[in-house]
Amino acid sequence: MKTVDREENNNHHTVDTVPVAIIGIGSIYPQADNVGKFWTNIKNRVDAITEVPESHWRPEDYYDQDPKAADKVYAKLGGFLSPVDFNPMDYGILPNAIEAIDTSQILGLLAVEQALKDAGYAADREFDHERISVILGITGTLELVVPLGARLGYPRWKEALADAGVEPELAADVIKRISDSYVPWQENSFPGLLGNVVAGRISKHFNFGGTNCTVDAACGSSLSALNLAILELSSGRSDMAVTGGIDTFNDIFMYTCFSKTPALSPSGHARPYSADSDGTTLGEGLGIVVLKRLADAERDGDNIYAVIKGVGASSDGKGSAIYEPNAQGQAKALLRAYQQGNVTPDTVELIEGHGTGTKVGDAVEVAALHEVFGTAEKPWCALGSIKSQIGHAKAAAGVAGLIKASLALYHKVLPPTIKVDKPAEILTADATPFYVNTEARPWISHPDHPRRAGISALGFGGSNFHCLLEEYKTEKQVVDWDGDVQIVPFSASDDDGLSRQLNDFDAEMEWSQLRLLADTQRSQYQPTASSRLILVVEKGQTKRAAQLQNALKMLEKNRGQQSWETLDGVYYGSGKSAGETAMLFPGQGAQYPGMLRDLALQFPEFLTAFTAADHAYAANTDCTAGSLARIVYPLPQFTPEAKQAAVAALQATEVAQPALGAVSLAAAQVLGHFGITATAVAGHSYGEL
Repeated sequence: MKTVDREENNNHHTVDTVPVAIIGIGSIYPQADNVGKFWTNIKNRVDAITEVPESHWRPEDYYDQDPKAADKVYAKLGGFLSPVDFNPMDYGILPNAIEAIDTSQILGLLAVEQALKDAGYAADREFDHERISVILGITGTLELVVPLGARLGYPRWKEALADAGVEPELAADVIKRISDSYVPWQENSFPGLLGNVVAGRISKHFNFGGTNCTVDAACGSSLSALNLAILELSSGRSDMAVTGGIDTFNDIFMYTCFSKTPALSPSGHARPYSADSDGTTLGEGLGIVVLKRLADAERDGDNIYAVIKGVGASSDGKGSAIYEPNAQGQAKALLRAYQQGNVTPDTVELIEGHGTGTKVGDAVEVAALHEVFGTAEKPWCALGSIKSQIGHAKAAAGVAGLIKASLALYHKVLPPTIKVDKPAEILTADATPFYVNTEARPWISHPDHPRRAGISALGFGGSNFHCLLEEYKTEKQVVDWDGDVQIVPFSASDDDGLSRQLNDFDAEMEWSQLRLLADTQRSQYQPTASSRLILVVEKGQTKRAAQLQNALKMLEKNRGQQSWETLDGVYYGSGKSAGETAMLFPGQGAQYPGMLRDLALQFPEFLTAFTAADHAYAANTDCTAGSLARIVYPLPQFTPEAKQAAVAALQATEVAQPALGAVSLAAAQVLGHFGITATAVAGHSYGEL
């Protein structure tokens, strides 16, 4: 592993930067119109890749599986944004100007508004707007330039029609029909197609007086913008910065660019760091973060997701082809980030890589990481890429990884990368410090240093950026609950009363309405009522009506019984509760890899208790296994033999017993969070202790 030496890299002098806090996040990515949904999709391994929608382009017009077919593309899958509600009048835009304004400019307003609200700086709060900068990553001109430019091809259409012998009157009609299929030019068209006006429109709407600009570093644009925003804050020119990346350019022109490189996956799926990767998948999205100097954020009592310790930037230099990645150039960016943060790479436990899914690109990136991180007896740094879930969002790709890593640090979760059945050979060789994390796992803190993550974004032309993040607080602060599971309780004086309430309940209502109703039901629930029933309802559940009908049927069938429950999440109780609770702790033989992982991912109480046990276990000189967490929540296994070895590692008495004790006590702490304590406790075998 390389040491972080300020004289390294040919005496490259780093610019001292102050620690910067991420205090607000806004995002719109495929199948996720806000950051909460984005994080939920990440944890739940949601694959947001779909076939291209009609709103973008039609596969029957352009798709051909032959990569060499002229003016055709050989991929038709990607990550696409869902329609969103937008009232132009709320943003000072006249309705007749909408078609002349690019999607990036419109959705940029929504994403920034999300981020400002999340940071606590919504429109109803008074603060100094003059020292707020907007610096965004945008790749050149916007999507609107293509249809507007296409209208100007009419002289060639006219010549071609004349050469084909088409009568002038009919030719004029054909030309008009073609022209009318494109967006017309108007006075708003010129500003509407400019990338820099994305930042300008945001600054104008929110009345920000600081720097207002965009930067283009191809697929590294968003981290390039982040770099400039941090320099603004470090120099004192701004007190707050709105930065990130925006890319809604996913039309047939962009698909053709990547098809003819060629870089797209014929299968349609990016598989970063996988043995069977075959190219990238295009995506789109918007990622916005609100930044302040850490000291200012602490002074103002802002919520802090993570702390940016440094951003390393480099160029590949001479290199070879303009589009060919270079490991030495990428390594420079990594080292410069760690120099700024004054940390060594062995304290970085998560790398959210560029990871496009191209064999050459991923191999070069891993080679650069190896050069900086060196070798290790055992892998200890998780490696992944959000592109496996949403595709390559180009100018918004780096910030998607930044948001993913920031939330991972905030919630203490090692996030998954999907579509990796077997890691690439370079990651399965001996002495690699990296492993591909394919399941969400609790991120147990190291006793000697805070949790840290690195994020890379690399652009055509040899533009390399790497951001170093550090957690703000070691302890998990909030319950990581997304509201996608709801408890809907009912209470009445008798079963007939329950039946009437259930018959009035609309199981097919919109999820947002159901969440509100569930909240109302919980506030009105009477635990002392004679008849009580609870429905456990999940957002993705397709048979809510069937669950409700089953509850009614069971209610009638089981009249007179004191309690019953069903497999689909219905729980019934009647009569008076004894009011006392006993807890039974399990014994050896009940252990299994991944025990109570969901609780470890969600609840601060669980993570705190388990972390204390892990640190105590590691400090015990008699414990040869080292980390309890690595045994209970093992690294992903990709073969039957490795999976069996993980099970066997947990069977040894000196491991199984402390593991059971750790998760049992941690689970009891979670119950305590809800006010549930035991009047009596008992245990089986080791559980007696």
